Amino acid sequence: MTGSPRRALVTTALALLAAVAPLTPSAIAAPQASAAADAPAALDLSTSRAQWIDKNTVAWDVQGAAASQELVYARDGQLTVKDGELAGEGRRIRLAPAEGGLTDAQREKYPHLKGYAAFTVDPRDRDRVRHALTGQLVATRSSADGTLLTATGVQTQGVLDDLYSAAATKAALGPQFRDGRPTLALWAPTAQSVSLELDGKRVAMRRDDASGVWSVAGARSWSGKQYRYVVKVWAPSVQKVVTNKVTDPYSTALTADSRRSIAVDLDDPKLAPKGWEQLKKPKATPLRDAQIQELHIRDFSVEDRTAKHPGQYLAFTDTASDGMKHLRKLADAGTSYVHLLPAFDIGTIPERAADRSTPDCDLTAPAPDSDEQQACVTKTAAKDAYNWGYDPLHYTVPEGSYASDPAGTRRTVEFRQMVQGLNGSGLRTVMDVVYNHTVASGQADKSVLDKIVPGYYQRLLPDGTVATSTCCANTAPENAMMGKLVVDSLVTWAKEYKVDGFRFDLMGHHPKANILAVRKALDALTLEKDGVDGKKIVLYGEGWNFGEIADDARFVQATQKNMAGTGIATFSDRGRDAVRGGGPFDEDPGVQGFASGLFTDPNASKANGTPAEQKARLLRYQDLLKVALTGNLAAYTFTDSAGKRVKGSEVDYNGAPAGYAAAPGDALSYADAHDNESLYDALAFKLPADTTAAERSRMQVLAMATATLAQGPSLSQAGSDLLRSKSLDRNSYDSGDWFNALHWNCRDGNGFGRGLPPAADNKDKWPYGKPLLTSASLTPGCADINGTSAAYQDLVKLRATEPAFSLGTAGQVQSRLSFPLSGTAAETPGVITMELGNLVVVFNATPDAQKQRIAALKDTAYRLHPFQEQGADPVVKSSSYERSSGTFDVPARSVAVFERG
Repeated sequence: MTGSPRRALVTTALALLAAVAPLTPSAIAAPQASAAADAPAALDLSTSRAQWIDKNTVAWDVQGAAASQELVYARDGQLTVKDGELAGEGRRIRLAPAEGGLTDAQREKYPHLKGYAAFTVDPRDRDRVRHALTGQLVATRSSADGTLLTATGVQTQGVLDDLYSAAATKAALGPQFRDGRPTLALWAPTAQSVSLELDGKRVAMRRDDASGVWSVAGARSWSGKQYRYVVKVWAPSVQKVVTNKVTDPYSTALTADSRRSIAVDLDDPKLAPKGWEQLKKPKATPLRDAQIQELHIRDFSVEDRTAKHPGQYLAFTDTASDGMKHLRKLADAGTSYVHLLPAFDIGTIPERAADRSTPDCDLTAPAPDSDEQQACVTKTAAKDAYNWGYDPLHYTVPEGSYASDPAGTRRTVEFRQMVQGLNGSGLRTVMDVVYNHTVASGQADKSVLDKIVPGYYQRLLPDGTVATSTCCANTAPENAMMGKLVVDSLVTWAKEYKVDGFRFDLMGHHPKANILAVRKALDALTLEKDGVDGKKIVLYGEGWNFGEIADDARFVQATQKNMAGTGIATFSDRGRDAVRGGGPFDEDPGVQGFASGLFTDPNASKANGTPAEQKARLLRYQDLLKVALTGNLAAYTFTDSAGKRVKGSEVDYNGAPAGYAAAPGDALSYADAHDNESLYDALAFKLPADTTAAERSRMQVLAMATATLAQGPSLSQAGSDLLRSKSLDRNSYDSGDWFNALHWNCRDGNGFGRGLPPAADNKDKWPYGKPLLTSASLTPGCADINGTSAAYQDLVKLRATEPAFSLGTAGQVQSRLSFPLSGTAAETPGVITMELGNLVVVFNATPDAQKQRIAALKDTAYRLHPFQEQGADPVVKSSSYERSSGTFDVPARSVAVFERG
């Protein structure tokens, strides 16, 4: 906190201890279990099945009557169940059954508890609540004869919010500087004591009883010093009181490998690279027009021989490198944002180069279809320099492995230089953020939040275990202080690092209210006050609906349907699956789609069905793509391929509505991203094996065009315009540089044929992939690679300059965009024809030239758009238009855009 120095004082609850009489042994322990007792599993203190949701109410999933129920608490944590009895010294809080159960307001706040019984804290014991939360807590139910029926631990997130959040959410946490003097503050309401370990010495901290925040004001000499907090707290995960030495969850700087926090003022001029204060950003592109390149920092430059800082933040300052030259070309064409995969402090990469391992074999020697490369890479994967980074350790410090020196503040300076480099190349910067889980929880070595307020920051299941539906230890942004951490962290990235946008990993695991609070906080940032125009910061994320919070089970989620109309976009998988075919987890990766030859150029996979089945599925895919091209609008009406007038929301997508957006910009289109196979690899599995490299190039452009030419924002994985491959790896998060590195020079290939991908996530697909990896038709040359990029850039330029692709409202889309041949005898399987204002766009995914006659346009003049007529693709230049009949003639495997006049 900022402000005047405070007198250091460690407070305890010893006075409360003296004021509360101990339980008699008979009140703690029943003499013996009776026949009416619950099963032995009901006497399990390692679980936490009771939930203390506010200072007066405990919710508990129990049935049947009991003579009494109590909360028993012990500061020293010595309560145990022995021979069916509760043993140990404890004190009690009496509970009474709440007439009518949970209130309507409580059920609304905790919908997943609506079937639970409710118990009210006895008014005589309410003065004991705060003290009870600083030790072990056990909920018990007993029969009339004193037999212990149930004993379990207690979840306390709700009562902690009820007691402390009003004051705590207003507190400034972490290191706060005023006139060079730091104040360090930590929220730890359940801690029995907290002190500061600074340079190896202990400094007392003072507890604010209203907020539960412990703080200490320091001298100027503390600036740049290493520190940790020493927190004494009850830890349910190990069933004992522990003393944790833990870094600051609000850290702004760290030592190498995150061993210590460093007290750093991010406004210190020494941390500002030259020109930082005067940084001129490219003109802000509204989200609905955003063209985004998704990029991993290490992938970008680690194998770029022209980069002076391979694998580092500073590679984005190497203006003469092949990678930066390519990014500038994309920016010149109309790409507006680079989306960086996670760049906060990552828990799974050794930050010092000396501590990392590298493959100890010649990866270039084995055959393209060998399993030797993946075996060698896998041996060192756990300790190499590579990970996608979805393993957050500290949310608000740049990752050290990308810095020239991971110890101290070089990472701060160099992250800022990276932002400068991208902005100077005409690109704004989006940061991928992962607040939905932590790399560890409980007492694990890399646990932070859960060592400070155990059981609060992580989302707990009904038995008190940590939910892991995200892959790792889920967080709980529905709890006030986790929600505050999300908002505070993002404001710091926006203000102190001038990040221009944020992409939320698994955003559907956040409450909608939390994401809207982020939007509100960013909108409040101004150039005059903060050096940032927060209203121009873009937000989008993964609005997937799954896990313990699915279908709004615990709160209104930030999912696709719920975020419609908020101005915060969600990824739309509808168009992705339709254009590629099948889904990311198909047993047979040969399931085809619109841009991979379904029906029009069938492969040998039996999974595609009969020709009739293929045709029917292809037409359904075309309807999905039509909805996607509108920006996934729910209310948009059109004639589907069956000739029926439907809304976008009435088109089925695996049981969900294809259209869910309220306005253009609600849905983000993409054909590939870091997850699942790259687009090139997906098409490698799906296109017929004898498809030539030149034809594969054309299908790559066509697939990317379905996203690029849709209403609303679109994203492409960096390198997809260069036919980027990961040698068929469907989950390359830990596959090292060998499978992930970008190749900006076409002479280095596109990454295909680097061996079979790692077995852990790909072995079941090896029989499908092995024959492909040696195929000459899947080894593109420079003409294919460079031609793909040039044709893609023509389309990006066209999309960025034609206002018709940037319609602002659903009404404008309805009136100006149509599919004139849909549902008629003239609709061709494998072809989508879209009329958009004064443009006509024809997506011809078939292996043959196609004529598309729109009778209503007869005698209206059209010509191939100048960007294509004078562009890089010689094939599309052969497109033609016959005015006398209104017929557009488009070559095979092409997307052609015609302009009226």
